[in-house]
Amino acid sequence: MQRIEGRNIFVDIGKTLAIMPKEEQIYGEFYRPGQRLKFYLLKVEETSKGPAVFLSRAYPKFISKLFELEVPEISAGQVVIKSIARESGSRSKIAVAALEEGIDPIGSLVGQRGTRILAVINELGGEKIDVIEWAEEPEKYIANALSPAKVLEVRILPKNKAQAIIPEDQLSLAIGKDGQNVRLAAKLTGWKIDVRSVEQVEKEAKEKKAGKEPKKAEAEKAKPEKPEPETKKTKPKAEKKPASEKKPAKKTTDKKAKEKSKKDK
Repeated sequence: MQRIEGRNIFVDIGKTLAIMPKEEQIYGEFYRPGQRLKFYLLKVEETSKGPAVFLSRAYPKFISKLFELEVPEISAGQVVIKSIARESGSRSKIAVAALEEGIDPIGSLVGQRGTRILAVINELGGEKIDVIEWAEEPEKYIANALSPAKVLEVRILPKNKAQAIIPEDQLSLAIGKDGQNVRLAAKLTGWKIDVRSVEQVEKEAKEKKAGKEPKKAEAEKAKPEKPEPETKKTKPKAEKKPASEKKPAKKTTDKKAKEKSKKDK
């Protein structure tokens, strides 16, 4: 490290000077001229004064490169780092998988008595690193990502969401300080994780069940009564008059009229 100008740090990398801007520095880390550190080559930009080289110590892939230097199984292609979630200067989570049978991916990164992982932690100024095993099944992968907390069950929900059910005494450990553990687990897996205790899940299930029953009863009460089907109106049948009430036949009346006319004559 050559000099510090404002928020930028200029590093001598041989034939040219490289720049490490403020946003690529590890939070809480102090730098001084003459200090020897490892950096990640972030990008090279062409300027009027020549190529400008930008370095980083906060970039997530910086951790994978440090492990490549410490773990021969990674360079040999026996172990691969699948995903990294990092909050630089505080904590990181790494998901690893073995490409060959009989190899412990987590043990490879940790090393005997933690020598390999300690070398990386010291380079990062004491940043905490959680190494978890990658899994193809999302339920298992999410459960591993929430370590060191123990997960009882993971339920996969729509829209890339997942619900992790945790014992009550493990809830604070699963969430972490200021939600850091669950936040890093979500970044690592790519799933939106909702952490719930067993008691919370049971309580919600009871409330949901209790809420449905009165609603169902109210819905039944609110249903309008079906009107009775209208019967076709039938005309009342005319009552048959008795034979005695029948009008006399026209013939008898005609005969009487003729007899009356003859007498008048």
